[in-house]
Amino acid sequence: MRAIVVTEPGGPEVLRWDEQPDPVAGPGEVLIDVAATAVNRADLLQRRGLYPPPRGASNILGLECSGVIAELGEGVTDWNIGDRVCALLSGGGYAEQVAVAASQLLPVPEGMDLAAAASLPEVACTVWSNVVMAAGLERGEVFLVHGGGGGIGTHAIQVAKALGAKVATTASAGKLDRCRELGADLAIDYRTQDFVEEVRATFGGADVVLDNMGAKYLPRNIDVLAPDGRLVVIGMQGGSKGELNLGQLLAKRGHVLATGLRGRPDTGKSGKAEIVASVRENLWPLIAEGKVHAVVHAELPITEAAAAHEMLDASDTVGKVVLTINR
Repeated sequence: MRAIVVTEPGGPEVLRWDEQPDPVAGPGEVLIDVAATAVNRADLLQRRGLYPPPRGASNILGLECSGVIAELGEGVTDWNIGDRVCALLSGGGYAEQVAVAASQLLPVPEGMDLAAAASLPEVACTVWSNVVMAAGLERGEVFLVHGGGGGIGTHAIQVAKALGAKVATTASAGKLDRCRELGADLAIDYRTQDFVEEVRATFGGADVVLDNMGAKYLPRNIDVLAPDGRLVVIGMQGGSKGELNLGQLLAKRGHVLATGLRGRPDTGKSGKAEIVASVRENLWPLIAEGKVHAVVHAELPITEAAAAHEMLDASDTVGKVVLTINR
């Protein structure tokens, strides 16, 4: 097969479309003929040599894909050859074929094309596992997500709104209107406005905060929490070491959680299979009802992966950038 390979750590120019060994579906796995994949910030870090794949995972970039099942591994009975699927991956999505555990498959939502479906698994599983399964967002609560114009942010706004929450988000000025269109009740320009002041003035505080900045935002995220609030940190774009005021956290009865998705086990406690199953049962119906939809900024041929990485590096995108494979 052919796949995008990283010739050496560096900028987008190190990405090459080249021959790679064909993957094989092992027990409990399926082989997918990939139609599309999507670019995530983890891919940019891995390209630079800063985010190696988990032990045993493919070195090829790509944390999600869509396509058609080509082969079934031993013991797979819930899927059939020819099924249209999208999948959560630990790696390997930037390729013509990928092998993945059947427990990490999702059916392509009715009426959705394969390119759009490729943009869903990573954001859907990240948002659902953190906002709902971990933080327990409930109807009527206030939800704040940072980076509302990104892939995770655009999805999180929709999911929280569909669940009946009041939604606030931070984004750059040019993305605020799109955040409002997706359902944000309060859209904050992080360059010119203080999100703590804005959220407090409008809602009194946030019950759940989904944060991709890490250390840089830690003190202010604690400031903005309402009593019994939950802060979930899923990224470290603003650094990995920060100071936490435990007295303030105790006074609010607050919770701070830090979670990742890629390194989780396939099955067992906190495994990906549990998350994917919950997403299929609870979130996929919201997509079928039109309450949540894929937000795709651009579709490019996979041979233009370098240009796609440049788009994300520039931070001008709203939603996901998808890479398609022509056969």
